[in-house]
Amino acid sequence: MSYQEKKNIVSLISTVLIFGFYCLYVYERFKDTILEGEALFRFWGAVILILIPITIVAKIIIEIIFIIINRIATREVEPSFADELDKLIGLKAMRTSYFVFILGFLLAMGALVLQMPPATMFIILFLSGFVSEVAGIVSQLYLYRKGV
Repeated sequence: MSYQEKKNIVSLISTVLIFGFYCLYVYERFKDTILEGEALFRFWGAVILILIPITIVAKIIIEIIFIIINRIATREVEPSFADELDKLIGLKAMRTSYFVFILGFLLAMGALVLQMPPATMFIILFLSGFVSEVAGIVSQLYLYRKGV
């Protein structure tokens, strides 16, 4: 298994765990809270804005730990450059990720058009961000295996 494949697998696992634990935390903390009107928008804005730095910091820490463990276990050094194949795979995975997010965005706007509660829109947006990240990582794994 190549270094990029291992890195993507670790990234996929960390993404799922971070998102899962964060959702569980938010649910447990606010499960008995009833929000309406402006408080609902503030709540979802805070949930999404807090998730972003938590994810960034956690992924940086996990990547550093992965590099250290991989170096100790395999004596393999992280590639210091990205060749044309890596760049092409990254761009194709980003395209897949964007398409999935745009689909989620359109579904969220469709929920508003169908007069569903605003919380539904935020949940769809929240989930589409997660699913788009997972789709990007999975497509990278697939493209590294397939070989573009």
